[in-house]
Amino acid sequence: MTRKLLKTRSIAPLLRIDPASTLSLQAQLRTRIVEAINASVLVPGRRLPSSRKLASELGISRNTASLAYQQLIADGHLVARERSGVFVADSPVLVKHPARAIASRSHDDTASEARTKMHAQLATSVGFRCPPDWQKYRYPFIEGRYDQSLFPVAEWREASRLALGVKEIETWSIDDGDADDEMLIEEIRTKLLPRRGITARPDEILITAGEQQALHLLAELFARPGITLGMEEPGLPSMRELVALRAAEARYLDIDEDGLIVGPEISECDIVHVSPSRQRPTGVTMSMKRREALIAAANTNDFLIIEDDFECEMNYLREAQPALHAMTGGERVLYVAALSKLLAPGIRLGYLVAPADVISAARRLRGLTTKRPSPNNQRTAAYFLSLGHYDAMLTRLNRVCEQRLIALRDALNHYRPESIAIPPVDGGTAYWVKGPDGLDANRLVKAAEAKGMVIEPASDYFADPVGRKNMFRLGITSLPVDRIRPGVELLSQVMRDLGTETGDGRMAEHDHLAGTAVRKALSGATLLYKTVYGEPCTIEVRRNGTLVGRAGYANEDRDEGKWWIEGDRWYRSWDRWAYGESAGFFVAVEGDALYWLNDDGRVVDGAVIVSERTQSA
Repeated sequence: MTRKLLKTRSIAPLLRIDPASTLSLQAQLRTRIVEAINASVLVPGRRLPSSRKLASELGISRNTASLAYQQLIADGHLVARERSGVFVADSPVLVKHPARAIASRSHDDTASEARTKMHAQLATSVGFRCPPDWQKYRYPFIEGRYDQSLFPVAEWREASRLALGVKEIETWSIDDGDADDEMLIEEIRTKLLPRRGITARPDEILITAGEQQALHLLAELFARPGITLGMEEPGLPSMRELVALRAAEARYLDIDEDGLIVGPEISECDIVHVSPSRQRPTGVTMSMKRREALIAAANTNDFLIIEDDFECEMNYLREAQPALHAMTGGERVLYVAALSKLLAPGIRLGYLVAPADVISAARRLRGLTTKRPSPNNQRTAAYFLSLGHYDAMLTRLNRVCEQRLIALRDALNHYRPESIAIPPVDGGTAYWVKGPDGLDANRLVKAAEAKGMVIEPASDYFADPVGRKNMFRLGITSLPVDRIRPGVELLSQVMRDLGTETGDGRMAEHDHLAGTAVRKALSGATLLYKTVYGEPCTIEVRRNGTLVGRAGYANEDRDEGKWWIEGDRWYRSWDRWAYGESAGFFVAVEGDALYWLNDDGRVVDGAVIVSERTQSA
């Protein structure tokens, strides 16, 4: 009697079904049954309830329970006995657990001994790390993390189904060494590379696990003691570490708004790593003049160039510049790129374009470590490209990122928290922000996090971070456009709460002018102004109370508005600029310099006054 009760007792309490889980109910049911079998809770020969009874006890459909049983029977975990029911298999498929060691040594002792024998000493990173739960923050201003709404779920599923067809599996599952998927190579060769002006043979392309693996392979092949490798400053911390591991000498080359500065020191380099399309991390694009100078210097001084073509597909504010590899003299360039970062969390595929002998050596080196990236993922990516899904995804992604980046730029220009500055960019997904000299970005990061905001300090990107604490990055890939403005407004408040100095530094506090003096100083004047992203702006303060503004190097951005005085405050309201909202400030003047002040007498913005008398002169 006891044996019979044991066999028929309900197993429903063992099978925890979570309606909120991302797994289907059928997958959850199968998982729970397998766990119970592996834990010997459901022993061989144990009879399970009928699919109808189990479904009733769990509150799920009978079809779900039946399909779960069928799959477990097919996998050998359960058996069906005619007119008897479903039982745990006599020899179920079990997960073998390793035997526990009889004696064990101290983990600390083992780790210490291992550390002393390691040849390569990796730096202990204490820099910024994005919180794993970044999606829970209200304002995640981080670059490279994409909100789920952007991922092309249906399109990727279609490509995956095609890659998992029987004939396709027969093609990519054959172990033929370390060869990459021919279909993906051809899609990259004929579709992606020509957009950058690059032509290459199949044997000149290697598929990698993202750009980072390509950079690692090149560092292993070319960096060694006695070799000098030029790197951008600021630049990628991981690239600095790769060079250090190979005991090569690093030479740091400064960056400005036109990209890498090609100075005399570049002649001492054997290799130069550069990210010309979207400099990592500042986001600036290398000008054509600088590209030509870099190629010329490489030919004159006989050095190689590693072109890290990061975010090369995300130029939407200006026309894209040609890849270095495609220019005259590009035979000295080793080209590294990747499929869109939007796909990186799932597939992380990149590619290296180089002479065939370099690709052959890199392939052998890759084979000693990770082997080729997943052939299934390679074939799926190939279909994703061939069906046009990749182009459609990029079109949508560029449209969304353009809206977000402009929203961030406009919000920064509107609030100008403590006179910050950002470089002009051609596109991309982040802004490099330079704050006032008194700003400690690490303190700002912590204070912002307490307000539900994630931002990234920039000091990690410098080889010598001394004096670089006032810089940080704001990304737009991880939050919708309607949260950008309120996020920047909150950031501005956090900066004020920290008591940072103004960007001007000369007038943290000042007595403002009376209303009559403000009217006299500004009526009929022209204000010369700089936007937060560095473009010139001219504002005519006309006597009739109207404003005329022109911004950009060709005065391409124009707007009109009005101004007035209330008490001692100067007010303005544009039709489009600054969201068309009215704002009032106290005004201080020192020579030709005008300062707008907040209620505390602190400078929030400034301009140069050109009076009517000065203009006529």
